[in-house]
Amino acid sequence: MTTKLSLAALDTIKAKTGVPNYDRSQLTAGIVHFGVGNFHRAHQAVYLDDLFNAGHDLDWAIIGAGVLPSDATMRAKLAAQDFLTTVVEQDNNRTGAHVTGAMIDYLEPGDIRAIVAKLTDPAIRIVSLTITEGGYFIDPASGVFNPTHPSIVADAQSPAAPKTVFGLIVAGLKARRDKNVPPFTVMSCDNIPGNGEVTHAAVAGLARLFDPAFADWIDANVAFPNGMVDRITPATGAREIGIVADEYGIEDAWPVFCEEFKQWVLEDHFPLGRPALEKVGVQFVPDVAPYEHMKIRILNGGHAAIAYPAALLDIHFVHEAMEEPLIRAFLAKLEHDEIIPVIPPVPNTDLGDYYRLIETRFSNPKIGDTIPRLAQDGSNRQPKFILPSTADRLERGEDVVGLSLVSALWCRYFAGTSDSGKAIVFNDQSADRLNKAALAAKDDPMAFLALGDIFGDVARSDLFRRRFAHALKTLWEKGTRATLQLYLDDKLTA
Repeated sequence: MTTKLSLAALDTIKAKTGVPNYDRSQLTAGIVHFGVGNFHRAHQAVYLDDLFNAGHDLDWAIIGAGVLPSDATMRAKLAAQDFLTTVVEQDNNRTGAHVTGAMIDYLEPGDIRAIVAKLTDPAIRIVSLTITEGGYFIDPASGVFNPTHPSIVADAQSPAAPKTVFGLIVAGLKARRDKNVPPFTVMSCDNIPGNGEVTHAAVAGLARLFDPAFADWIDANVAFPNGMVDRITPATGAREIGIVADEYGIEDAWPVFCEEFKQWVLEDHFPLGRPALEKVGVQFVPDVAPYEHMKIRILNGGHAAIAYPAALLDIHFVHEAMEEPLIRAFLAKLEHDEIIPVIPPVPNTDLGDYYRLIETRFSNPKIGDTIPRLAQDGSNRQPKFILPSTADRLERGEDVVGLSLVSALWCRYFAGTSDSGKAIVFNDQSADRLNKAALAAKDDPMAFLALGDIFGDVARSDLFRRRFAHALKTLWEKGTRATLQLYLDDKLTA
């Protein structure tokens, strides 16, 4: 017997799960959030729910917003359950669930007038984003905002009818300026180095295409704090919906599963104020960059490193990849030999201890994180999570045997079949050209490195080209297992 998730049902639901202990009717919105996906609901929304449960800052509730068809689907699911979400936290030794209520509304995607009106509301003091690493219109190789992207060009030509998140943010800021309402803070919650700076570049860069003076006003008046976010959050499917129904008796159309661990490090740059998130564990620091480097290169880089050998060996779950001795040892050697040595010091943090924590988190069998999730969107993730470490080592004159192998594994993956001959299903906006380049690279490895928008200057390094070509040739001739073993034996060199 299940109970449909709703405000009216919370008294029934609380017999098996935690529920909000605050009066939801007392919440008022202070944040508009673009990109109401699983990560947002497992991270920012949880921190705010914790804060409200502690009796603080009830004027900082969330209103959702979005521009994609998936946003409309999510809105419909959440609206039918009063914008409540069941969050299931799964650690190696415990599992617990609670219902969060930090979101109080979700604007209709595509309703430009309603979204801009809400962005103009003086009560909205923060606009936050989780729109994925690929949503910022960045040239992958350079990391610089691309003003020639067709979606950006279209918004610049029709700024009163924007179709992108950045077009809507620009329209909201312009409306506030015209009405003498102080500008909101724009806060990215995506896994991008310098995410605040990247967001600033996108917002001001779009504005500059049609109103340079307004872009100057954005530069001078709008805050874009950098932040580091962390919580492993797999995709939701029938499995997760079924567990919530069977174990907790809740009919939730789209629950969120995540690990127990969470971390959020922020620059304290919020001119119109902010919720007192430090009361619930958020770290406010003068400089987020060391924490970003640590997390993005060790954790996200680690995910990217194990995704492709696991996929080539037909492994589905992340914890199963960590149970494969070759993959676990490959990750450890790569991290300790090549990634960690080029990460700057992090305040009060031992990077070896941090890696051991990551290893434990990757090994969590309860969370059900999948290799296909880690392998998706590599055209955006490789240039952000792997290639910066490669570039740093090359600049220092240091070898890149392991990092070149990661790139070769990615190339071999995009040839389209695993070592057993099983077809690989791609999830990448550049899948067609990656597949074409990877097939050509079987005979000419440089065909893959010719993807200049991804590899950039790294592909010009003779050492990287040699290491990549040898690793790829070995993968084709000997297979993934033998290639990983050669790397572990320090024998994967031309």
